[in-house]
Parts: sequence; C-alpha cells; structure tokens
Amino acid sequence: MKGTEFYAYHIVTNKEMTIGQIINFDRNQKNTLYRFFFEREIVNSRDEDIIQILSSHFSNDGLHLEKEDAKTVADYTDQTIRAIREVITELVRLQEYPEYPSRLSCLYAAKSYEEALKWKELFDTYNRKVIQIVKLRVIGSYFEGDGELLPKADGVSFSRKMEQAREYWKGNVKNELPELLINGKIEVVEIIYDYVN
Repeated sequence: MKGTEFYAYHIVTNKEMTIGQIINFDRNQKNTLYRFFFEREIVNSRDEDIIQILSSHFSNDGLHLEKEDAKTVADYTDQTIRAIREVITELVRLQEYPEYPSRLSCLYAAKSYEEALKWKELFDTYNRKVIQIVKLRVIGSYFEGDGELLPKADGVSFSRKMEQAREYWKGNVKNELPELLINGKIEVVEIIYDYVN
C-alpha cells in the first residue's frame, strides 16, 4: 500500500528512540539488515578471511581447522547464505513488485502490539537485546509479509530460492511470522515499553 497514514509498532534493538523522533526512509537509505549482511567483514584474530583460512589449512590430508578458524568459516557461511537470500528476495521484488518497500531500505514493524510481542519473544530466543517497543505514525508505504515464507537459509538451488521469494512477495497468507516493511515519514508517537529504564 502506498502513500497512506497508518500506525505500526517497532521493536527497538540498536539505539533508543524518543517521542517525536522522525525517521525518513526512502529507497536510498540502507537499514541495519543491509549493513549487517553487506558491510560486515568476518575475519579471525589474525585478520584472515575465509579464503585465506581455507587456502592455508587445506592439504592432501584434507581440511584441518582450529576452533577459531572453524567458527570464522561457519560465521561467514551463515552470513553469506542469508545475504544471498536477501539479494534473491530483492531481485524478485525489483522485477515483479517494484512498488513494495525494499527489505534492505525499510523499517521493520508489526501491525499490532501483540504481533510486536511475538517478535520480542523470538528475539529473546536469539539473545537479541530488545531496548523498547514503540508506536509509530507512518505516512508512506508498507508491505505485509510472512517471514516464514522467505527463501530458506539452505543449499537449494537459486531458482528454488527465487520461487520461495515470489511466495513471500505475494503477501502474508498464513500469518505465521507477520512482518510489516514500512518506509516514508515515520514518527515515534509513543514509547509503549522501555526495557532499559
């Protein structure tokens, strides 16, 4: 939906928000998801990346990694497969649903306080610190998706991942993990819950 006024709820995990704070999300502004998957570099304590680690530890006997190097390889692989998921999802959006907000340039929200609490519970299971739950007034666009329909972080073919992305962009059908992608002019109108103070 485009150019409308509506209210949404946001789980704050990085920096506290304040009442009256304005966030303007346009197509050129990158969000935390973008920065996490596309700007973060993963190296070991010797400043070696995955290619350097694998090439220096591979021999005729196979691959032998120390614990730190194995963790670096696993972390890089996890981040890369999730970045691939987001790139494929964005590619499908640009080709077939260009009017929807980008997952890489939006604020993630929930339609209701109850849905926001579900996200908080999920974040708690991942030990992701929640700072606040805030209510937002939005003048802009939104897309309601189901996070369970995103391409899976697995080894299936890219064409299968593109099919999964198409299912995601069809919208929230099963309502298993509802997420609201919002952009435009976003104003914090209420701090519903503050977990810090």
